[in-house]
Amino acid sequence: MTAPLRLVPDAPAPERQPRQARALHAIARISHGPVPLDFDRLAAEFPAVQSGLALVGEADLELRLACTGPEELRTIAAALHCAGAARVQIDLVLRALTPAPVTLRPVP
Repeated sequence: MTAPLRLVPDAPAPERQPRQARALHAIARISHGPVPLDFDRLAAEFPAVQSGLALVGEADLELRLACTGPEELRTIAAALHCAGAARVQIDLVLRALTPAPVTLRPVP
C-alpha cells in the first residue's frame, strides 16, 4: 500500500515570484570618455536597461531605462560615471507616444 501524497509548502519558484514594478521610465544620454562603454555588459548588469542606441552627435549612447524607483535610477547614473562616462544626461519619460491608427474615408 502506498502512502497518500502530501504537498509540502516550499519557497516559490523563481517564475512565480512577483516581479518588481518598473514604473519609473527614463532616457540616459551618455558621452563616454576615452574608452567606449560596453552596452552588453551594462544591459546584463542592470535589469533596468531596456534597450540602447549608439549615436553620432552630442551623445555617444542612449539607453532606455525602466527603473523600480529613484534609488535605482541614481545607482545606474553613478555606475555609468564609474564605468567611464564623461557626461550622463537623464531625462524622465512622462508618457509614451504612439501614432493613432489611420482612418480611411471614402473619396466623394
